[in-house]
Amino acid sequence: MSKKNENKEIITNNSEILFIYDAKLTNPNGDMDNENKPRMDYDTDTNLVSDVRLKRYIRDYYEKALEQPIFITHTANNSEDRIKQLGKGTNPISLIDCKLFGAVLADADASGYIGPIQFNWGYSLNPVEINESSTITSSFAAANLVGKDFRVKYSLIAFNGSINANTAKKVELEKNDVLLFDKVIIKSIPFCRTRSKIGQTPRFYMRVELINDKATLKDLREYIAIDYNKGKDEYQIRSIQDYSLNLEKLFEYLEREKDLINSVHIWIDESLNISFGEKEIKETKEMKEISLKDTDIESEAKEKKEEQVINTTEEGKFLDKKGILQRITFK
Repeated sequence: MSKKNENKEIITNNSEILFIYDAKLTNPNGDMDNENKPRMDYDTDTNLVSDVRLKRYIRDYYEKALEQPIFITHTANNSEDRIKQLGKGTNPISLIDCKLFGAVLADADASGYIGPIQFNWGYSLNPVEINESSTITSSFAAANLVGKDFRVKYSLIAFNGSINANTAKKVELEKNDVLLFDKVIIKSIPFCRTRSKIGQTPRFYMRVELINDKATLKDLREYIAIDYNKGKDEYQIRSIQDYSLNLEKLFEYLEREKDLINSVHIWIDESLNISFGEKEIKETKEMKEISLKDTDIESEAKEKKEEQVINTTEEGKFLDKKGILQRITFK
């Protein structure tokens, strides 16, 4: 190992990510080709959010909240402009967003980096209706412009992602980078305080670290479901109090694949109701014990403290026996 890397703990294991947040009377991801309406699959009434939108939340938090320089920033028009801003002494791959997500560079070879952390498009777990547009005006515009404002009534949005350890070696993504990322993705959603995004709240985050750089799991969204409260139609939910998130099949799947799993990092919002089928009351209480309140992580970004490992109770099944369920702390 070179002197450059001797103090770095580059990740060697793949991870699978499940991230869920909700949107209430907001526009999670406007479609510029359709009057900036929320992106939708109208055949199934599914609300869609691009991976690019999610990465923008995360980049903005690193840059504005943690004051870490990033490559794809609002202060530059394109990659060529950004490289000029950085100067010859800065390698773009040293910037956190390049290490996480990669980037395309504007040079003669059109080179770039493939990021080890990638997401596919997020989609709503519930069918979503869009509020009819309210006409909005801009009194200070030169021509008193009139526009439209489309918002979802309620959308519970789930993302599936992965961390590729083989790619991580090339960009030197470290263990502490990933531990900090676990916290940043959660904090990044409410940090976006624009008019169309206020009303979005992180609800659930799970990162399943696997045993090596070859193991993979399926899309974890396939194993979660919404249990609607009695008397509530699936189109009638308007808040987090109208349903429970059923994780029974998810934990059964993790149990079946336990030989591929090294550790599970989890965060659950205290307002989210969790169910495990018939064991809902008991298991929900136990899951709440590993829920953590949101606090500042600025010191975490500087000190890069590792998470505390805790044993879980029965709901973790094999997780309890192996002691691999790790909570995400905000200290």
